[in-house]
Amino acid sequence: MDPDRRDATGDLSNTSSSAAPRDSGAEPTHHGAVVLVSGAAALGGFLFGYDTAIINGTVDAIEAEFHMSAGLLGFVVSSALLGCAVGAWFAGPLADRVGRVRVMLIAAALFAVSAIGSGLAVGPVSLAVWRIVGGLAIGTASVIAPAYIAEMSPAGLRGRLGSLQQLAIVLGIFISLLVDYALARVAGGAAEPVPWGGAAWRWMFVSAAIPAVVYGVLALQIPESPRFLVKQRHLDQARRVLARFVGGNVDARLREISRSLAGGEQKVHLSELRGPRFGLLPIVWVGILLSVFQQFVGINVIFYYSTTLWRAVGFSESDALLTSVITSITNIVTTLVAIALIDRIGRKPLLVIGASGMVVTLGVLAWCFSTATGSGASLTLDPTVGKIALVAANLYVVAFGMSWGPVVWVLLGEMFNNRIRATALAVAAAAQWVANWLVSTSFPVLADLGLTFAYGLYTLFAALALIFVLRAVRETKGRELEEM
Repeated sequence: MDPDRRDATGDLSNTSSSAAPRDSGAEPTHHGAVVLVSGAAALGGFLFGYDTAIINGTVDAIEAEFHMSAGLLGFVVSSALLGCAVGAWFAGPLADRVGRVRVMLIAAALFAVSAIGSGLAVGPVSLAVWRIVGGLAIGTASVIAPAYIAEMSPAGLRGRLGSLQQLAIVLGIFISLLVDYALARVAGGAAEPVPWGGAAWRWMFVSAAIPAVVYGVLALQIPESPRFLVKQRHLDQARRVLARFVGGNVDARLREISRSLAGGEQKVHLSELRGPRFGLLPIVWVGILLSVFQQFVGINVIFYYSTTLWRAVGFSESDALLTSVITSITNIVTTLVAIALIDRIGRKPLLVIGASGMVVTLGVLAWCFSTATGSGASLTLDPTVGKIALVAANLYVVAFGMSWGPVVWVLLGEMFNNRIRATALAVAAAAQWVANWLVSTSFPVLADLGLTFAYGLYTLFAALALIFVLRAVRETKGRELEEM
């Protein structure tokens, strides 16, 4: 019998008893290697950000070309999120069955197909269908990247490496907005044709095919997660991956993983997430509510509708797109701040600081829009108040970007135990996408009721998020995944 294909819960002492134990929390020999594979996995987050934000510059053009009402426009803009919820729901169980890397390849293929299909859309229905296909890819990537990064990272680096997912997301948002801005400038507007043919908005969608191909190529170069390898009883491969990327006492770590999986070669069913409180384990509810609050504070309103929003308060289309790019740069910088702090001060303090900042800045935005005159496309702000609104919006992005953006993804990747991680993360991520869809779909209607009402509602949710963190979220800094 192959000694490296024993029972996943079996004794590995024969392979390690003679070895002098080392600190199991020791850092890996090659930090660069684990950063590179984590970065490759996080490219799914880049596509996640790119694909969800690329529609920002197309909103006005597709509304005019397809003669859409506010309600239909909201549905088309947010249609990808329906696919995201479905993709996230199935990604965890699929990853447990075929592996993390194969799921990344599936996501890359879906991204590429969606990008080309969206660019060739002939009406709101076909555009929504192709956006839903892209959503399947986004939802899949949103689950697999944090799970894979958490499973590949040593505890002392896990927060920073897990934050690469959010950094990739905001970089994707930034690049997509830059592409929107550049194509609109070349064509003279998103609805106008580019010199090589076709309306600019169509090329905005098609551009996502390029990073999708890169993602697929990189996914072929990275190793499978050691936790999945142990689950499949490929212990020799798992040992090599742990030795290269995690370090420490590898055989002791293998025993810990095997014990934590406790029969993990069997498929994990959703029924295993059941618990005494409202049908689910308490830790699963914490993950779900973290995900929901991350969206209910309204962050994606800024990225999906910011161009339209700033045009409504007096900016030209070109200036509004540029302002959206500046907001995205702010998000990148603050994510870097989070990466620097998350393994030092911890996850929970960052969430508390961020929620407090969002309460204040969203409240200021609500006040600013309460002074506006007109409504819809004719809404205007006093120039001074408009500047205050612009500053408040960017400070809001600062508060979110240094906290709830990266920290929630880090927590979702590490807060569940080895056996249920992929499945529980899938449920939490699916809830996040449903919440994202609700916020994005409802914003045009809420905006018609009044931006003061919309931003007041987001302020309330930020306050509830702060209370939730203080009462229910536990710190995970420095803990090994096998301790969860």
